[in-house]
Amino acid sequence: MKLPVPFSDSGRGVSATPLKGFTLAEVLIAMAVFVLLVAGIVAANLFGLRMFQVNETKLKAAEWARNTFGKLTDEVRFCDAVYVGNMTTNGFAGLLDGETQQGTSLLIYPTTNTASYIVYYVNPPDQTFRRATDQPGTAIILAESVTNSPIFSVQDLWGNVLTNSQNNRVIHLKLEFLQPARFMQGPDYYKLETSVTRRALH
Repeated sequence: MKLPVPFSDSGRGVSATPLKGFTLAEVLIAMAVFVLLVAGIVAANLFGLRMFQVNETKLKAAEWARNTFGKLTDEVRFCDAVYVGNMTTNGFAGLLDGETQQGTSLLIYPTTNTASYIVYYVNPPDQTFRRATDQPGTAIILAESVTNSPIFSVQDLWGNVLTNSQNNRVIHLKLEFLQPARFMQGPDYYKLETSVTRRALH
């Protein structure tokens, strides 16, 4: 059995091997590379988060437009009567024949019962686009920061605004609004348009 012989330089003229380590310059370079690597990873993650939020906002806006405009067009298409007008302190004020058929509100009667109705309108104090029914407390905000007025118009088949409520009229909605600023994302502008006419003409 052999036992390890402890190192000894006595009488042999050989110095002990010095312990190896990093110089100050090497440590500083390594730290700089590490900081740059971490900064790159953080920047890439922040960029990815921003892109996700931008796309999420646009997808939500598209989904909102599809649901809201789909509901509105269905309600107009199958209603008994529809009128364009303006919302006042006394409620909906319809337009008379001879007046340019443009306004900030749309009144829909789903049936012949005029006590049951749906109204889409812009609320002037806060510039919100809302939907309400004849039931109290049913008003909901569909869009904020509406920038255009009027938003509803009655047109003919060629897109000309009418001055009467002829039977084959087309209801046109043009809505422009701002999406408020959110985390890491500025405000965004949207413009939505649709046209619809009643199916049950009489």
